[in-house]
Amino acid sequence: MFDYNAPAGLLNGRIILVTGAGDGIGRALALRCAELGAQVILLGRNAAKLEAVYDQIEAAGHAPAAICELDLEKADAAAFDSLADQLFDSYGRLDGLVHNAAALGPRTLLDQVKPEAWMQVIQTNLNAPFLLTRALMPLLRASTDASVVMLSSSVGRKGRAYWGPYAISKFALEGLMQVLADEQDGTSNIRVNSVNPGATRTAMRARAYPNEAPERNPAPEAILPVFLYLLGADSQGVNGQALDAQ
Repeated sequence: MFDYNAPAGLLNGRIILVTGAGDGIGRALALRCAELGAQVILLGRNAAKLEAVYDQIEAAGHAPAAICELDLEKADAAAFDSLADQLFDSYGRLDGLVHNAAALGPRTLLDQVKPEAWMQVIQTNLNAPFLLTRALMPLLRASTDASVVMLSSSVGRKGRAYWGPYAISKFALEGLMQVLADEQDGTSNIRVNSVNPGATRTAMRARAYPNEAPERNPAPEAILPVFLYLLGADSQGVNGQALDAQ
């Protein structure tokens, strides 16, 4: 695992938005960020799951979270701009943005991928992170120490057969990270990096590997150190890096 022990209060006073916060890695990260002092904005499409995370944060006595119900597959640029306006009115800045939400899509030969499935995966995994980041840039620039983290994949760093639009979307997300990081280098207080979480015990992993024993893989809580490192002040100066959680 990534070697980092997050100190208590690491994220005190920070405002962090996590997409796909209702389940899996996003849920675990949102809860841990709240525990470390952050005010967490929970973004996802399943209101019941987001509310459950919100309730858990509230019950633990942490800083109050916020819920943003939004379907990344269906949202257009206007929806992201509207969200940014609401967040600017409520918070005035954003210190952390974690692009966790993703669609797996079909695992088959590329020439067997239906166009509508291609569009759905690319919209969720690439277009939405671009549009959301674009809309939130004024809030990130308003922070004195902002961090953007994009969840990648091993198949987004080395192509593998049958991973189709998912792998290609993650390759593109790595490119988005590199370009944005280079643009912000020396021009703002924003750093941009990617993380490959590796095999993790999530619902998406179970769909991708239905015959795999889930207990072989670490739980989402076990792979969080790299994310906490990137979201806290200890990673100042780390920009444009493709890191691994495991």
